[in-house]
Amino acid sequence: MTSGSLIRRFDRRSLLKAAVAASVAQVASPFVLSARAEDKIKIGLDNPLTGTYAALGKNEQIGAQLAVDQINAQGGILGRQVELLVEDSTSGDAATAVQKATKLVERDKVNFLLGNINSALAQAIANYAFEKSVLHIVPGGHVDSVTGTQCHWNVFRVCNTTRMETNSVSKLLLSSYGKKWYFITTDYAFGHGLQAGFEASLKAADGTELGADLTPLGTTDFSANLIKAQSTNPDAIVLLLAGDDMINCLKQAVQFGLNQKFHIAGAQQELEVLEGLPPEARIGTWVFEWYWNQPGVSHVAEFVDAIKKKSGRVPTARTWFGFASTWTCALIANQEKTLEGPKLLKNFLELRA
Repeated sequence: MTSGSLIRRFDRRSLLKAAVAASVAQVASPFVLSARAEDKIKIGLDNPLTGTYAALGKNEQIGAQLAVDQINAQGGILGRQVELLVEDSTSGDAATAVQKATKLVERDKVNFLLGNINSALAQAIANYAFEKSVLHIVPGGHVDSVTGTQCHWNVFRVCNTTRMETNSVSKLLLSSYGKKWYFITTDYAFGHGLQAGFEASLKAADGTELGADLTPLGTTDFSANLIKAQSTNPDAIVLLLAGDDMINCLKQAVQFGLNQKFHIAGAQQELEVLEGLPPEARIGTWVFEWYWNQPGVSHVAEFVDAIKKKSGRVPTARTWFGFASTWTCALIANQEKTLEGPKLLKNFLELRA
């Protein structure tokens, strides 16, 4: 079973259109009510607020909270107000992430579960959510297995998969910069998935993998890895990192002058990372999943304005992921008039057909 793109009806552009249109409607839903706290619909967000991916997690939270505010202004879910409950999964501890998911589901009684940025944590949460039959939407955990080999009936994804990201940029790198690559890869599911995708493209093009270093999440010093990469004289140094790890590695690559000798590239890049870099380190060829400046695309400007009013800054892809994931819960539950996971799944699949 694959559910990576959710459903055609709720693709990224149409979901944004539906959500923003709902948020600017002038007439509230006829079933608005003043509910007691225990009557609220609860959405649990199990995401990193500390560590390497803290900035990404906080932006997903901002997007999710905006969605909750808009949903409540339009009558909530099934006539009940919505509350966002947030837990810090940390950036890399799967046991903590599952512990927080357990709290959200079993103590806080959430109706929907969102998370995680870290692909390994997203998979661990998905396995737990499956045991509890809770509808789980993964906003930004990219590894293919979440909606591939380890997919569960109750798990959906908003972001791209790792293979989608590598496929989208591989041909450009091969044709424009050469076929000898050196990888510096974060050592967990996300990095492994990206490297496997790039290796498949490299092999198909009769390219050469000159080497690959696996680096722990939270690495601050990449000097040894960059020196090894330089010694192989690659056409491209491919960085398969994210968050603070990517910031640290790119800064050091430029300090060593490697960008003057080799092309620097990778798959996923984030606005949070670029904002954390000095201008001279904003280099390379990357994949952006979503960008805030989209002239002529319906409702993007309204979404950007709403986020700027809430946070004082433009949205990132992460802000969009949190927003889209939360609105998906409301749209499908209100459409199908139920909170029951199996019934919601049935209609997701029917709409997909």
